[in-house]
Amino acid sequence: MTATPSNTAAELRAATVGFDGLFANELEQARETFASGESPFHSLGLGVCAFLEAALGMETGLMAEASRLLALAEAGAKKQLKFAKSSDKATQFPPGTEWELLHSDAVILLGLTHALSESYMGYLQCLYAMNSAHTKFTKLYKTVYPNGLENYATPAASSANSRAASIRSEASGASSQLTAPKPAKSGFFSRFTGASLTVPTTPHVPILAEDGSVDELVLSGTAFGYGLFNLVFSLLPAKIRGVVGFFGFNHDRKLALQALAVSAAKTDVHAVFAGLSLMTYHGVVLLLSGYQANEAHIIKQYRAIVDKLESRYPTGSLWILNRAKILRMSYDPEGAIKVLQDGLVPGRPHTFAQADGLLIFELAWTLFSQRRYQEAADAFIRVTEINSWSHATYYFIAAGCYISLHNYEKAQELLDRIPDLIDKKKIGGKDLPTEVFIKKKLAFYKEKQAALTGSEANYAHAAKISPAEELGIFWNTHSRITRETAIDHLKDWATCLNPPPTFETDLLKEHVPPPAVPTDKSTIATDTADELAIRALLLGIVHRTAGDYPGSHAFLSDAEARQPSVKVSTWVGGVAWFEHAVLDLKEMEARSTSGIGVDADDWARVLKGALEKLDKALGLATQQVDLSSRLDSRIAMLKDEIALKKEMLGIAP
Repeated sequence: MTATPSNTAAELRAATVGFDGLFANELEQARETFASGESPFHSLGLGVCAFLEAALGMETGLMAEASRLLALAEAGAKKQLKFAKSSDKATQFPPGTEWELLHSDAVILLGLTHALSESYMGYLQCLYAMNSAHTKFTKLYKTVYPNGLENYATPAASSANSRAASIRSEASGASSQLTAPKPAKSGFFSRFTGASLTVPTTPHVPILAEDGSVDELVLSGTAFGYGLFNLVFSLLPAKIRGVVGFFGFNHDRKLALQALAVSAAKTDVHAVFAGLSLMTYHGVVLLLSGYQANEAHIIKQYRAIVDKLESRYPTGSLWILNRAKILRMSYDPEGAIKVLQDGLVPGRPHTFAQADGLLIFELAWTLFSQRRYQEAADAFIRVTEINSWSHATYYFIAAGCYISLHNYEKAQELLDRIPDLIDKKKIGGKDLPTEVFIKKKLAFYKEKQAALTGSEANYAHAAKISPAEELGIFWNTHSRITRETAIDHLKDWATCLNPPPTFETDLLKEHVPPPAVPTDKSTIATDTADELAIRALLLGIVHRTAGDYPGSHAFLSDAEARQPSVKVSTWVGGVAWFEHAVLDLKEMEARSTSGIGVDADDWARVLKGALEKLDKALGLATQQVDLSSRLDSRIAMLKDEIALKKEMLGIAP
């Protein structure tokens, strides 16, 4: 049935009830609502439910159903679009704009669903869909926002020298001029087609739309889709960005964040997804970039979005999750743990298992960061009951927790199950990146145990540093912890290997007694070069967290120097150079906020040195190095923060 302007609005309102249920953790209620209607809005709602289940839980079994439902939504929107072009306008925009938007929504979600398969064909299908949706959203943006986004409301007003994405709120009455973005470099095909995700902006009067109207859907959805494209492409690893750029995709991260913020200020379903996208981005930057040019501003923006969505959907796991992340990023881990535990109590709605799985995963890492190893191990194993993504990884981390507890029997029990778990979970014939890392670590422990005892049996005893702590480096677990926790780590790691550290730091002198002189040195085995390099890296990180910057410099330099002797953990050198760049920036930030005289020239030297260290890190992050794509992304994020700091200080790029 084709839709008239009046029943289009009614169908949108009816489908919105389903999305409200979805965001409030009432997944079954949402499905019932979507199944009760036949409009493309309802079809898209069913597809979104299946997509979120598949994406949040990496549930490969749900991907086919998500693809089927999204294909139905795409076909329905396409049919309505054809009819609308010869009908009366339903919005302030050209006839059919609302269906063009819905069709684009379905196409991009369908493409992302293909990518979840992690297969070669899936990635090709995703690229094809992205190319199609990119063209559609660029056209929509130019139609709906011909003069750009300035003067549209956003969830929180910006402060001086803040990210350009957070322009002023219309209701605030405070003016904040946004510099027009520079045109992005064209990709290969865009030279001929003119396709670009960056459009010059000029001041204008914003278009007004009633909450819940089709007009609002168009305004919010266009800003969301346009912003999401820019943001996703800007976050791709450098090597992939080069390939994507060849196909004509360009990105402008500032404009992306601005567009998402404009969408997030609305009330429709796109506004919720825009808020979720911004929360995810802010959370990733706070967790993984290592240093933020304006951390307080990020947290302010992050909190404003969470406040808005949590007040609207107080039982929604996704907003509870981000409330906890803000507390963790604000150095209140115990507060974060309480929020997460409260969100998992039996009395709350729990029909959206994959969203609850994210709460458990975040709880597990937060407990782990607080050295509450038994509770963390239990939580990581509990995650395997919720989703099917890499049970081997969760078992490996849980085993590491038991190693920290010196419960080697339980650790060995979990480690023994990992090879079968990896074989069962192969996707596209390949191991996941974390599982490649895990297989190397297991082989390393077995080889070391055999060298020490003549047998691989009980090889968990060979792990002197918990493998969970090693993986924790990639999740930046040791940076957002209290000083007391950092010192507890330091006491363990400074005494677990032989030989002990060869130099002293203020923290070591204060908290670690000098090692006893052995009476018979011939009976003491020397630990491996890999372990000594990992120890140096970990001690460098926790010295920085505890505020001992000279000690951190010493240990990170030691880790860098040990890179040539490392045999298995070849990732150490690149990560050490990255963490050293973070150290330089954090040390300079501490100097500038402590009243010590620091000028722009001082900052310019530090920023230049940090970029040089990041180039060294990137040079070591080759495809053969474990989890190199994660380091690549972290480097890109930190470079963005450095660029922003230069802009704030008036330093030339």
